[in-house]
Amino acid sequence: MFNFFKKNLITEIKLLAPITGKTIDLSEVPDKVFAEKLAGDGIAIDPVGDIVVAPADGELTLVFNTKHAFAITLSNGVELLVHIGIDTVSLDGEGFEQLIEAGTKVKAGTPIIKIDREFILNKGFSLVTPVLITNMDLVKGLNTAVGKNVTAGQDEVINFTI
Repeated sequence: MFNFFKKNLITEIKLLAPITGKTIDLSEVPDKVFAEKLAGDGIAIDPVGDIVVAPADGELTLVFNTKHAFAITLSNGVELLVHIGIDTVSLDGEGFEQLIEAGTKVKAGTPIIKIDREFILNKGFSLVTPVLITNMDLVKGLNTAVGKNVTAGQDEVINFTI
């Protein structure tokens, strides 16, 4: 009736590395949109792997036609964007293989995109991969694990509360 016993529910969310590599601060990403957090806040990974996985449980809500980026919506409404490489949209999908369809419920670690590292690098593109929360208005207390070697689907790279 008066909600005397209702507690403020603070939920801690952990995001795993979507690709194996070394984490870097967004400010070091060689693209103004990401470096200045214009598309959201988070972390970036300088990858050594070639499989990009879901960083958390949720719904794969969008895979760009060019397969260089995808979005996941968590059950709490937080929206994630994983953007594989810098300016890789201009490859028009070459070097990227989509492994599952948008609309699929995924678990953290579910493979989503396979990349042809050599092809993309030989075309002169950076594979630095920003991992962003795009609706930061829902998020409190964002922490990132910068400067760490991480394994896709295993190591935590971001934690935050909502």
